[in-house]
Amino acid sequence: MKGNIVVGQSGGPTAVINSSVAGVYVAAKQLGVKKVYGMVHGIQGFLADNLCDLDEYLDNETGVELLKRTPSAFLGSCRFKMPKIEGNEEVYEKVFEIMEKHDIECLFYAGGNDSMDTVKMLSDYAAAHNKPQRFMGVPKTIDNDLPITDHCPGYGSAAKYIATSLKEVIRDNSSFGVEKPTILIAEIMGRNAGWLAAAAALAKDVDCEGVDAVYLPERTFDMDAFMAKVKDLAERKSSVVIAVSEGIKLSDGRYVCELASEGDVAVDAFGHKQMSGTAAYLAQAVAAETGLKTRAIEFSTLQRAATHLASLTDINEAFQVGHDAVIAAEEGKTGMMITLDRNGNDPYQCGTSVYDIHAIANVERTVPDEWITEDGCGLNEGYEKYARPLIMGELQPLFVNGTPRHLVRK
Repeated sequence: MKGNIVVGQSGGPTAVINSSVAGVYVAAKQLGVKKVYGMVHGIQGFLADNLCDLDEYLDNETGVELLKRTPSAFLGSCRFKMPKIEGNEEVYEKVFEIMEKHDIECLFYAGGNDSMDTVKMLSDYAAAHNKPQRFMGVPKTIDNDLPITDHCPGYGSAAKYIATSLKEVIRDNSSFGVEKPTILIAEIMGRNAGWLAAAAALAKDVDCEGVDAVYLPERTFDMDAFMAKVKDLAERKSSVVIAVSEGIKLSDGRYVCELASEGDVAVDAFGHKQMSGTAAYLAQAVAAETGLKTRAIEFSTLQRAATHLASLTDINEAFQVGHDAVIAAEEGKTGMMITLDRNGNDPYQCGTSVYDIHAIANVERTVPDEWITEDGCGLNEGYEKYARPLIMGELQPLFVNGTPRHLVRK
């Protein structure tokens, strides 16, 4: 590439999204790209011409390694929805005006479904108006719901945190229960796809019995069946731990969390309902119905920010998709996303390829029905075979004064 490039981050951060920025930077510098700019707060910041020069932070091996160990979005994220092209051409022309101003040849955008839609629209506009700039999608989402790719960078680390934390919670909850069990309900992110809640199944091992039930949004949530399950478990066990996705729905289409807020649920720029309160509502319902002690835990942003517990497999793959996006752009590709392609499980092997962004943007992939147990509240060996390799390995944080050191943008 003869010109400069820019990379941005969008949507909910992950523990490894910064590794993708590192991958873009390293590959670009290896190809001789002069300037690698970062969008400050994604495409929203880019439209305001808010950029930073990544050489200030990464022009040495220490900076790259520290970035890999830094949680959240180092460049800053956004949830900005690009408007429809028709009638809003001035917004798109602004993007190209800024690209030309900084001699930017290619734009790389790391994100999930909505971010890939931004890549699609920008590449479509460029094609329709004979503009030479190129646009590449770099997959990222703890939700693991992008299609085509085997899995998404960010998911493995979130799954590792969820499984580890639940093992610890199970140990804690089992400390008591001499007379009556404590019913603990853990709420895990996931609006319409239950990949994150499914990771609760990975807590089961030779040293841990695992959670007692997992409820995913892929199956309709039945309150009566749930209550019967809890009562049965309480009669047989001294400790009960249940994992629920924040997005579980009733048969009438309402999210359970809407019951907690009496239907008043805020939405983001993309029209997505903001999820929260599912576990708290269910814990209160169980306490009222059974008289048992209950506890609700909401993992919230902890599950996507725990770089100290990131999967090394995930870190390496996040770096690779960023790196390979630059290689693809160098080959002249545009309007594409890098995909992860599993080539084997024993041992685990995974490569990358490129795929048309039009088949990916705005398409949501859910947990396959064949991986959900017949009773609808568990995962089988098919899921574990798929997910276990993604949580393997660790990268030691760089500890300073007793806590992990992070790379922070000025």
